[in-house]
Amino acid sequence: MNFSDFRTRVEKKPDGAPSPKSVRRLLLIGLIAAAALWLVSTCWYTVDEKQQAVVTTFGRVTSTTGAGMHFKLPFGIQNVDKVNVNVYQKIEIGYRTDERDTSYSSVVEKESKMITGDYNIVNVDFFVEYKISDPVKYLYNSAQPELILKNLVQSQIRNVIGSSRVDSVLTDGKAEIQQQVKDLITAQLEKYDIGLILSDIKIQDSEPPTVSVIEAFKNVETAKQTAETVINQAKAYQNSELPKANATADKLIQNAEYLKQNRINDATKQVAMFEAMYAQYSLNPEVTRVRMYYEALSEALPGVKLYVNVADAGAADLLLPLESFVENGGN
Repeated sequence: MNFSDFRTRVEKKPDGAPSPKSVRRLLLIGLIAAAALWLVSTCWYTVDEKQQAVVTTFGRVTSTTGAGMHFKLPFGIQNVDKVNVNVYQKIEIGYRTDERDTSYSSVVEKESKMITGDYNIVNVDFFVEYKISDPVKYLYNSAQPELILKNLVQSQIRNVIGSSRVDSVLTDGKAEIQQQVKDLITAQLEKYDIGLILSDIKIQDSEPPTVSVIEAFKNVETAKQTAETVINQAKAYQNSELPKANATADKLIQNAEYLKQNRINDATKQVAMFEAMYAQYSLNPEVTRVRMYYEALSEALPGVKLYVNVADAGAADLLLPLESFVENGGN
């Protein structure tokens, strides 16, 4: 008989049932194996791609780890908190989207109802998108960072809406309002340093609280669009006609400049001729006077032959159109 047979015979009762000693031994082995498995499982942790893990040793932050499998000390010496840092999260202001049916949303008037700078009441819904920038600050710089961000967003929204005109809130000033709110929230988040950054903020909807006012603002918006259409048409007509008018004006200006220059040239020519005649007249006034007299007669009686009697210098000149008399005598 070998040792195993002896041990079996010793540990078993005569009826074949295991002895209490063997049961205790098996339980002890099972507990040791379970403790070993638990110990091994507590020494490892995994982080997915969307997360970062903050590792604390005896309650103090010692490191942060990224995606993958990592080792940590067991028995609660080191603890791990996983934070979704690469996930964009949202806050809804003024409405709530149904998680089961995203096409349906309920109104939250206490968040959406606001007063503008010109003392009008409007309902404005905002969609806020943010993400965790620093997991350590997110976990330990504040107790409820999301609640702080939401309160901050609501405060800055009411601040900007309260200094804006109702027309801007409901029509063409939404982009500017969104940018102002985003800048204010970003500055405050840097000041609070709670490990969150604002990615985007948009006005989902903005409308007056009553149906009649809504219709009035729709009519205003339609009138503005019509005015813009008319202005664009007028600009198009201006752009088509203005070059023609400019061309006509340039042509008239050039023609006027040409006429002006011709007048100047003629006047300059006349002045030069007069000065030349005056110079000749100054040299011999009598001869020049007689020549001018005869030239004037030639211009006054074109095509007529005249004979001038200059035999008697002291007598009056005789102008004899002899050819005309001859022709009359022949008749």
